[in-house]
Amino acid sequence: MRHLSRLLSLSGPQMLFLARCLLVVAAARLGLTLFSFNRVRSLVMRLDAREAASVADLRHIAWGVAAAARLVPHASCLTQALAGQYLLARKGKASNIRIGIEQNTGAELKAHAWLMSGNHIVLGGSLAGFAHLVDHGH
Repeated sequence: MRHLSRLLSLSGPQMLFLARCLLVVAAARLGLTLFSFNRVRSLVMRLDAREAASVADLRHIAWGVAAAARLVPHASCLTQALAGQYLLARKGKASNIRIGIEQNTGAELKAHAWLMSGNHIVLGGSLAGFAHLVDHGH
């Protein structure tokens, strides 16, 4: 009930943006289910994204993707990072997906993905405790 009242309190443009984020997160999730990460990412990389994003743009994308991801089953960190990168790239804003593995986990390997724009973490939380493996981006 609380979520419904929050949703109803959004303005028209906010609802529209959230609906767009929901479609993009769902598409990213489906894409990662059916295809490889590289194949899905290649669709994002076709967009010309070279400009630096403003902090306001980054916060807006982070809010929309995180809210939409709560509604999409199994919307992993990688799903969210791809969706956020796509949304930023559609605005011509550069970003990259950073992939790392958690340190000191013993025999179990735990990977995580972040969406980065410049020095800002857009999605994925803190980098602490993770070893950087690779960046994918514009």
